[in-house]
Amino acid sequence: MTYKIELSSDEVPKQWYNMLADLPVPLPAPKNSEGKDQISSLQLAFTKSALEQEFATDRYIKIPKEVRELYMEMGRPSPLVRANKLEEYLNTPAKIYFKREDSSPTGSHKLNSAIPQAYFAKKEGVERLTTETGAGQWGTALSLACNLLDLECTVYMVKVSFNQKPDRKNIMHIYDGNVYASPSENTKVGREILADNPDHPGSLGVAISEAMEEALENEEVKYSLGSVLNHVMLHQTVIGQEMKTQLEIAEETPDVMIACAGGGSNLAGSLFPFIKDKIDGNSDTQFIAVEPSACPTLTEGTYDYDFGDISGFTPMLKMFTLGHDFVAPSVHAGGLRYHGMSPIVSLLTNEGYIEPRSAHQRDCFNAGIIFARNQGIVPAPESTHAIKVAIDEELKCKETGEEKTIVFNLSGHGMLDLKGYASYFEGTMENAK
Repeated sequence: MTYKIELSSDEVPKQWYNMLADLPVPLPAPKNSEGKDQISSLQLAFTKSALEQEFATDRYIKIPKEVRELYMEMGRPSPLVRANKLEEYLNTPAKIYFKREDSSPTGSHKLNSAIPQAYFAKKEGVERLTTETGAGQWGTALSLACNLLDLECTVYMVKVSFNQKPDRKNIMHIYDGNVYASPSENTKVGREILADNPDHPGSLGVAISEAMEEALENEEVKYSLGSVLNHVMLHQTVIGQEMKTQLEIAEETPDVMIACAGGGSNLAGSLFPFIKDKIDGNSDTQFIAVEPSACPTLTEGTYDYDFGDISGFTPMLKMFTLGHDFVAPSVHAGGLRYHGMSPIVSLLTNEGYIEPRSAHQRDCFNAGIIFARNQGIVPAPESTHAIKVAIDEELKCKETGEEKTIVFNLSGHGMLDLKGYASYFEGTMENAK
């Protein structure tokens, strides 16, 4: 029986896969809002390398040797695991596999993009990176990557998550990152929001605005984004490329592939290399994106142009959105509380290649507990969304007798999210709607 499929260090991918090269229809270009030129401002906020990769159309982009070596140092490739105990518990004929991105030192997939972003910034002479973070996974990853590459790091963490997850702040400090609850007094954006509402819970849109304001006003500072934009999706495809090799070793063809969706990074990383095959007509795999019912961007949002942040520092992107001023309820899956979505993920959803679903947080935490009690791993609240739908699909197979192969990405562990699990057991956790 298969338990775990591991690859050797030298099997870390040598190239990132660029979904832009294979989209079924052209990606709508970013645009400025009336009377403003946010597109030109991108050159002030981002590194040259990030912008080059953002608009590149090459199918594959070489991973620098130094980045590949850091991937290896930080534990890549990650294992693909057969969920035998969960299959047994559910008494399903389906086979279940999950990719262990939780095995990263920072506890999630986010290091896959933090390392190259810090690497390119260092090469360009940048002294400090600023960023936003929701649940803290991205802020943690960028803090570590900057420390490894001798850069300063400033993190604006959504206030509700800052308060829910104090140990995330401690880990960022261990990695020599500076973290502030957002909205903060550090920026004009933050001060204006706090003057209007001192109890504002924060949002990723607010945190992005604060981080971008710093980058736009300081020449030695650049902004680094943990999700949504194309260059981030590109970096994360090391996940899916490894999964392809691992599934070939297991002699499995996935029938259903699942990932949680907030801004789109772990979904893109795990699914894009497989979606290419479907676009090419070589696959019948079903791809499912799972989001919180409290922030139903793909399931209830509109596919339209909107800003990526609350203040309009970013260009307008064609994406599924709930409105850039949307503030999600304070559910525990902080990494999924974003008003928008990756433009590429949005396009593929609009074209029918990705099926969006939403789930309530109590149902997700229940699924996470079932998973933990059978596989031994406590999943991040974000990852429980993928687990919940994976279990749903497995139970469908139990009813139909189908022997499907179901694969999901375990995007992170939940060992720093125990307050959320405590609220579930105490009976104080509520579904947002």
